[in-house]
Amino acid sequence: MNRDLLEAAVALAAALTQENAALAATDLAGAAALLRDKERVTLAFTAAQRRAARQPAAALTPAERAVAEQLERQLAGLAAENRRLLERAMLVQRRLVGGVAKAVPKATAGVVRYGASGAMATAHRPPPIMMSARV
Repeated sequence: MNRDLLEAAVALAAALTQENAALAATDLAGAAALLRDKERVTLAFTAAQRRAARQPAAALTPAERAVAEQLERQLAGLAAENRRLLERAMLVQRRLVGGVAKAVPKATAGVVRYGASGAMATAHRPPPIMMSARV
């Protein structure tokens, strides 16, 4: 692991930690605000991985190897937690939107509506029927 990859991994871990905290607090707006930074550090991390793969592997000291392994475990854990929290956030959002979609027709029942021409829309009633009986 070279310095470039190490710095990119640390930045990615920080971004995931921050987003996970927002998602855990169900702060979806806050999590969404972090998206650009997360995308930026993710791209930097994958670019650093590609560059590192093209370079000959440098021998790591035992201390460097321990740091690299710890960082790898940390990123794997953060990524798994991020996925779980994002899936939960999407479920919450789906339920919220579904609840609103179900509530709107009930809330607007009996409310005067206007048609495309600007005139009051009429309720969909069956046409009147006239009956006549002669004896």
